[in-house]
Amino acid sequence: MVKKDILLEAYMHMCEARAMADIYDINRPICKYVHSTSRGHEAIQLAVGMQLQPYDYCSPYYRDESMLLGMGLSPYELMLQLLGKAEDPFSGGRTYYAHPSLNRDDFPKIPHQSSATGMQAIPATGMAHGIAYKESQRLNKKGEYPVVVCSFGDGSITEGEVAEAFQMAVLKQLPIIYLVQDNDWGISASGDEMRAMDAYEYAAGFKGLKRMRLNGSDFVESYKGFAEAIDYVRNNRKPILVHAKVPLLGHHTSGVRKEWYRTDDDLTTHSKDDPHPKLKKLLLEIGVSEDELLEIEKDATYKVEQQFKQAVESEDPDPSTVEEHIFAPSGATEELGNRIPEGKEPSVMVDAALHAVDELMTKHPECMFYGQDVGARLGGVFREAATLAVKYGNDRVFNTPIQEAYIVGSTVGMSAVGVKPIVEIQFADYVWTGVNQLVCEITKSSYLTMGKYPVSAIIRIPIGAYGGGGPYHSGSIESTLLTLKGIKIAYPSNAADMKGLMKAAYYDGNPVIMLEHKGLYWSKNPGTELARCIEPDEDYILPLGKANTVLQASDEAMENGESCCIITWGMGVYWSLAAAKRFEGRVEVVDLRTLQPLDEEYIQAAVKRHGKCLIVTEEALLNSFAESLAGRISQDCFKYLDAPVFTIGARNIPAVPLNMGLEAEMLPNADKVAVKLEALLNY
Repeated sequence: MVKKDILLEAYMHMCEARAMADIYDINRPICKYVHSTSRGHEAIQLAVGMQLQPYDYCSPYYRDESMLLGMGLSPYELMLQLLGKAEDPFSGGRTYYAHPSLNRDDFPKIPHQSSATGMQAIPATGMAHGIAYKESQRLNKKGEYPVVVCSFGDGSITEGEVAEAFQMAVLKQLPIIYLVQDNDWGISASGDEMRAMDAYEYAAGFKGLKRMRLNGSDFVESYKGFAEAIDYVRNNRKPILVHAKVPLLGHHTSGVRKEWYRTDDDLTTHSKDDPHPKLKKLLLEIGVSEDELLEIEKDATYKVEQQFKQAVESEDPDPSTVEEHIFAPSGATEELGNRIPEGKEPSVMVDAALHAVDELMTKHPECMFYGQDVGARLGGVFREAATLAVKYGNDRVFNTPIQEAYIVGSTVGMSAVGVKPIVEIQFADYVWTGVNQLVCEITKSSYLTMGKYPVSAIIRIPIGAYGGGGPYHSGSIESTLLTLKGIKIAYPSNAADMKGLMKAAYYDGNPVIMLEHKGLYWSKNPGTELARCIEPDEDYILPLGKANTVLQASDEAMENGESCCIITWGMGVYWSLAAAKRFEGRVEVVDLRTLQPLDEEYIQAAVKRHGKCLIVTEEALLNSFAESLAGRISQDCFKYLDAPVFTIGARNIPAVPLNMGLEAEMLPNADKVAVKLEALLNY
């Protein structure tokens, strides 16, 4: 039997949860932001929250308020988030109710998770993956064997990203508990409409995933069963799925009320499994008096009423704080080290990147590198990871399945547990299945946790067209990525910048995407020889957000008003340099090197020097970053301009054609840039 004091604590929290749901419903005009409550789910949630240790990790979902109460959070703290208040301890009024993020010494650690159904499965599995890695390297705290709890509703199990998470959990045998709370509803869709099997049955297909069924409305069964699950994972370091059947007694959310779509018979059936009267009946049977239980109920109701009043009266966020915590403070703000050491032969970009990662892994045992085909047999399709797996072992450098969502989203969990991942998407054209995680989890994590959980990770993406790569290996995607806030994007054009930016990205402390042009990796394309240059020393760091002039215009041309500047990046640097040779002394070429943050001060200074500007991009021009930048320059530098801001990019077609003649027709080149330059200089 579960101890009496535990049962009484659980009953108190159930009373709190019920009182909270009631007071929210009574005060609907005040509780105006959409929220869910845990009514019906209280027993299993309390069984979880009351048993986790401060060194454990948890990824709840939006209905898990009772789990948070069980951990020790007060109704007041949850209400501050419900009402979007300044003192909301999770997000400072930025995100929804029961979307916690917690990094307190005496509580389980809770990184950011979004509302998107099932999205937390991959970051949570990334946490378990990072924990397992730290244990393999003896980086864990002695005597502590954390478990990760990933909680979600049964409807989310149909998401493809959940399958990716399960696959990695069993492939790597990770210490994670997947808690599935099955109430037979997904908004207005019933279970038999949404699934061919429940989560327990589905999990049978993942060899090595232990399974358990629980009556989630029975606190004793839930408590004892979850204790077994924790014990299994803590001691065996293997995954388990716990399927808990629960009733849904509240509304789906405050915005989708149960009376809109549920029948009286359905609600009556669910009410028979209400955890609250079940636990009360048990307490009476073991000798707790009716008066004592009534006193607990009264105390809980009074506490909730008083804390609700206090929360309503608390301050709203100061509007001036709206831009705080988009990024964590950068750990790499100055250019450091020797960029051009003596006695070295020039290196190609791919080698400079390899050496940068190698040096980081040697210096930092918490650094991992993974992605498709980066393991020992191949070392990456561009040999960009050659030798790394052999040198550091399969725990640190390894192949993943073809799972772009896991590759991207796992970095959230890895970072949360103190691992510093460097990951790779094989080609830019394949990034889209990872964008879900990039948008919902990575970009928002620092902002919505008020800086508690910035994602410190590097995502490497080979990009760009050359040599007949065709429509699925040649895309340029920077404009799409730049619409996302909360990530940084570097785009080096030579070996020295590649190494310096890779080091800066690692030490920055934020999510950084490295866009690496395949056509520059080896300097095999005619005109790209300058991408091969002296490789900087190990200590060289080039901070993000620093543009560079790679070709100067003459003072005479500038004084005579006969010059212009080109703003470009990546392969555009080399098209621009080649075109500029035809206008000796009249063209300054600026390499942005980093697209986010953008060195706007440097750009504006260049435009003001010349009064004429051409932006060169490899992307299709329509609605591109290049056009956006042109508009910004026109607005900020209007009185200095002697001509419209010119742009040139690829043709506006959906894909890069395979045939090399068609590819060449689509893309810019030096000749096309030269035509634009002549028109601009003669404007």
